[in-house]
Amino acid sequence: MRPPSLPRGVPRLLLSVLAALLPGLCHAAEIDGAALSSAWAVPFAGLLLSIALCPLIVPSVWHHHYGKIAAGWALAFLLPFAAVFGPGLAGVTLVHALVAEYIPFIILLTALYTVAGGIHVRGNFHGSPGFNALLMLIGAVLASVMGTTGASMLMIRPLIRANDNRRHNAHVFVFFIFIVSNAGGSLTPLGDPPLFLGFLKGVDFFWTLSHVFAETLFLIGALLAIFLAVDTVIYRREGVTRADPTPDDHRFGVEGGINLALLGAVVALVLMSGLWKPGAGLDVAGVHLGLEQLARDAGLLVVTLLSVQLTPQAARHANQFNWAPMQEVAKLFAGIFLTIAPVLAMLKAGEQGAFAAVVRAVTGPDGQPLPVMYFWASGLLSSFLDNAPTYLVFFNLAGGDPQTLMTTLAPVLAAISAGSVFMGANSYIGNAPNLMVKAIAEDRGVKMPSFFGYMAWSVGILVPLFVLMSFIWFR
Repeated sequence: MRPPSLPRGVPRLLLSVLAALLPGLCHAAEIDGAALSSAWAVPFAGLLLSIALCPLIVPSVWHHHYGKIAAGWALAFLLPFAAVFGPGLAGVTLVHALVAEYIPFIILLTALYTVAGGIHVRGNFHGSPGFNALLMLIGAVLASVMGTTGASMLMIRPLIRANDNRRHNAHVFVFFIFIVSNAGGSLTPLGDPPLFLGFLKGVDFFWTLSHVFAETLFLIGALLAIFLAVDTVIYRREGVTRADPTPDDHRFGVEGGINLALLGAVVALVLMSGLWKPGAGLDVAGVHLGLEQLARDAGLLVVTLLSVQLTPQAARHANQFNWAPMQEVAKLFAGIFLTIAPVLAMLKAGEQGAFAAVVRAVTGPDGQPLPVMYFWASGLLSSFLDNAPTYLVFFNLAGGDPQTLMTTLAPVLAAISAGSVFMGANSYIGNAPNLMVKAIAEDRGVKMPSFFGYMAWSVGILVPLFVLMSFIWFR
């Protein structure tokens, strides 16, 4: 099996534009969100609508050209931005999106996808409601240890195999996204990127475990109970028998066990990058890359290559492993990371930005922060924006002092943490593993809901639970 290559489409087009912009990079600064109108959010909104509508309206075109469509929206932002604000600032924006955010994101995601894809859990599993719930519970526990992406990639394939003899099984993977790909990652900085950024800012490693545990337990418990009720009804209506049309080996076992050690190495590398601060680094066109970041990404690339070389081919074959889901996520998120830049800049500008109404909404008449509004504002924006920088926007909006936020303003920090992590489940693009799970399931023949079909599930199930949580914990 060949190592993963750079996906064609978005990255190459963006890099070609970068070459034209490089001369002015050294004279540019960050985007001033106060200088932008809401019109600069149109390319990001257009990309979201393309992801939502094109698979429904023009499925064949989307399937063959989604990378070009994502690139088109990225250029629809970048080229006018260069014309209005100069090639230097446009170039810095592109470099920051690629070098500081997109490339580390893709390197980590590729490592987790490759390593988890080499672990084959052998056994003839039967997707009964109870067994499905058990797998999701295990995945939720693992999510705060190895991250929502790692747990999702490890548990999704056994879950798919367990349910491959059921006619109606898409709901199983919708709940899997709710529970494993999002809610389960809320207890430690290893669970989800927003919490890791909080950890880097000075939030204690176990702070979320002690302050968001009850909310997490309630959400996961409620989702598992709802899933058991829904899946039991569907299971009985189908009259599913235990005869499996694609039987696996009845003996339980794990193939590709070397990847368990490599998965541990991935977790260690991520944790190292947050704890080790050598103070040295490299500047790339105005973007500073710390030595700890470079060491982490280099280590992750080594882990990926080791997994490719050391994993028995039989394990990947049994998992029906291929690179198509990874390529889809890589191309779409390249466009997302670039077009999201002006949106985050406008949010960061606070009262001076085009989204000042959001800032005013989270503050009471007495000037004090409102936990319930922080929960919903950070959560709803994290449903469609990258939840890591969204977390930082509201973290800084609440004062940015970790000691104050962990004590006096603990309800506010808990609300930001819970909203950023939990509500990433509201849409396919709210959190990276959501789209990855969808792509893997579809690659294995599961008819997953459309973008809006998925949101019908999230609005019908998650939103009422979030409303209830608001009254209990975030008043």
